[in-house]
Amino acid sequence: MKFISTLLLLVCFLGANAQRVQISGSVGYGKQPVAGASVSLQHSSYMTITDENGRFILQNVAPGEYQLEVSSVGYVKIIKSIKVENSNLLIHVPLSTDIKTLDSVTVQPDEKINSGFTRLHDVEGTSIYAGKKTEVVVMKDVIANKATNNSRQVYAKVAGLNIWENDGAGIQLAIGGRGLSPNRVSNFNTRQNGYDISADALGYPESYYTPPVEAIERIEIVRGAASLQYGTQFGGMINFRMNRGVDTEKFSITTRLTGGSWNFINTSTSIGGTVNKLNYYAFYQHKSGDGWRPNAEFNTNTAYASAIYNLNERLSLTLQYTYMDYLEHQPGGLTDADFAKDPRQSVRARNWFKVKWNLGAASLDYHLGRQLVFNTRFFGLQAYRDALGLLTFINRADDGSDRNLYKDHYNNWGNESRLLYQYHIGNTSSTALIGFRYYSGHTHRQQGYGNNGSGGTTDDFNFKPKDSLRYSDYKFPNHNTAIFAENIFRVTSRLNIIPGIRFETITTKADGNYTNAIYDLSGNPINPQKITDHIENTRHFLLGGIGVTYNITLPIQLYANFSQNYKAINFNDLRTLNPNLRVDSALHDEKGYSADIGIRKSTGIFNFDASFFLINYDNKIGNILSYDTSTFLIYNLRTNVARSVHIGFETYAEVDIWKWIYGVKSKTGLAIFSNFSLINAKYVDSKDPSIENNKVEFVPDIIFKTGLAFRKPKWSVTYQFSYTGKQFSDATNATYTDNAIDGIVPAYSIMDISAEYRLNKHFSFFGSINNLANEKYFTRRADSYPGPGIVPSDARGFYLTLQARF
Repeated sequence: MKFISTLLLLVCFLGANAQRVQISGSVGYGKQPVAGASVSLQHSSYMTITDENGRFILQNVAPGEYQLEVSSVGYVKIIKSIKVENSNLLIHVPLSTDIKTLDSVTVQPDEKINSGFTRLHDVEGTSIYAGKKTEVVVMKDVIANKATNNSRQVYAKVAGLNIWENDGAGIQLAIGGRGLSPNRVSNFNTRQNGYDISADALGYPESYYTPPVEAIERIEIVRGAASLQYGTQFGGMINFRMNRGVDTEKFSITTRLTGGSWNFINTSTSIGGTVNKLNYYAFYQHKSGDGWRPNAEFNTNTAYASAIYNLNERLSLTLQYTYMDYLEHQPGGLTDADFAKDPRQSVRARNWFKVKWNLGAASLDYHLGRQLVFNTRFFGLQAYRDALGLLTFINRADDGSDRNLYKDHYNNWGNESRLLYQYHIGNTSSTALIGFRYYSGHTHRQQGYGNNGSGGTTDDFNFKPKDSLRYSDYKFPNHNTAIFAENIFRVTSRLNIIPGIRFETITTKADGNYTNAIYDLSGNPINPQKITDHIENTRHFLLGGIGVTYNITLPIQLYANFSQNYKAINFNDLRTLNPNLRVDSALHDEKGYSADIGIRKSTGIFNFDASFFLINYDNKIGNILSYDTSTFLIYNLRTNVARSVHIGFETYAEVDIWKWIYGVKSKTGLAIFSNFSLINAKYVDSKDPSIENNKVEFVPDIIFKTGLAFRKPKWSVTYQFSYTGKQFSDATNATYTDNAIDGIVPAYSIMDISAEYRLNKHFSFFGSINNLANEKYFTRRADSYPGPGIVPSDARGFYLTLQARF
């Protein structure tokens, strides 16, 4: 024992006194130096930025083998393998906008086995991700049904996501993680290229616009610790990084045509290129079909354009615009009995949904010097959403009565600015980030009865006279100002500590009126009164958090984080005319904290991420199944249910067996992946004994996905299996209700298969079979659109895509 202790002390002494060396060099583009380029050794604390002459120095580097990574705005990211021994290194790294010209370095994607899945680096652009659980879906390497935005396939490797399937065309995304509701991604801060895209990021964070997968470069997901940089919500942040123009050509065009089951048609065309200092990209998509069920036809159009102009090596300006509109006929929900008899049937023929989105952004990136990078982005949204239909209980026949009409108009704008600074404490580099955010939202919401139009079945989104007893008219202005800061302290070459703070000011208002009436048993109003509301609430609060990473070896890392969270009540929590839902007038904001601890590896032929998480959710807002003794009707009461505690374990693992056996240089790959999520989410400290220790709604105990992908140079095929455990739809854990709004969502298993074949460099074919075994299942029960009731998922569907690229 004494010998072993002496040996360990000797090893530690030798390690501490091993000769450290200096890596220096330059980064250039042709004969020109590139200032402000990021230079780092992957999975280590060594990081710096080139000076005005393109030079860099990494000091006190321990001997070993490293991956030197160099990146700069407008250039291809490169990675060079280097070996550090006992003498200083001098390296010149040439950058290029053309991937074909980088002969002297190794060009690699974010994942070596082209799995389509990786994680964010510690620092990217002007954001810090060190210490956080992050996931990145790289779309060019994903074999999936991209024409239908199939969430089950696109997010297959993201652990713990509960997915709602509202339609088979992928018009609206609905995902939630770690026991949080998937409803229109409302528990994530949802962004495109770093700016908000939801209806109202503060007051109504539901996303009616989903970026088309065919136009996405990658999808970045940061879990709950994102509350310090990207808002205060519990779910974290999801960012859709859109495609940009090809760097190697002045003009290129890609067009895709997809046909599929139930008259599904998708056409998309994109153009892009680089002309001198300008990079441009434009995309248009049209999608239509009849849907699997009757009364489910849809028509949608999406356009996106981006222009990036490099004024000089330090300064670039980006302008982006997104347009989307769609009209969707919704077949409504079903009762349990109707679903068991025939899940394809529809008992509602008069429900319609219409959306129009106009989203713009302008950003400026400026390298002020060798160690200082500044980004500012302005963004704005003008949009509307109209919902028309019969929201009476689904177990009652449609009697042709007036339909509910909800109309929202959104006018929002904001700015987010960030300053990233690389500095040294002694011989150790550190990274500091400070940011500012201002957001102004304005929503005009009207609710009432719609015109019956021609027989009351058309998509007539106009109100009946405004003195209707069911009419309400509200304006919801809100303002948000935040200052945030994070810092990476690189304590040693292996240990990083990342503290952060965020100071937030939120002001929400509600100005409007509605008619209050009590109805007799025959449905006649008794003494109706017009009520005028003026509500204003301002709050200030400080959030804190901390992250830690420890590199066991260069590719294997331990990570942990803790972050406070806060979620303000939204517009739906203030006033609604949905007959299936009532709102507690004493609602107040939700708050709490989230934490992660895990181990991960994201390079090589075997990658994994295993972590435990905790969410403590105070004053959680949810639905309680209630009974009106005066009308004898069952309804959902939306209220602060209790404190909920979510504890879970998440794993992701992937290995390329073929490359493991035959070597990484093999052009063939056979990769197997799996992810597993085990979640225990319960209500505690409830004032209502019937809620105490109940399971939180929308939380499957188990979510499991696995699959394999076989890749050859000209063709690829992937198979995927998904299992989602049973879940409840309200806080009382009701197992059945006649109106089907509350009850169990049974466990379900789904299989998918997708393939692609590259005929030559211009033409490719893609095919997909969704729900291979033709499983009969549903993922949600709805109390409003697109229900109410059980919303059946699509049966087996076939899709074929032809792509041409020039």
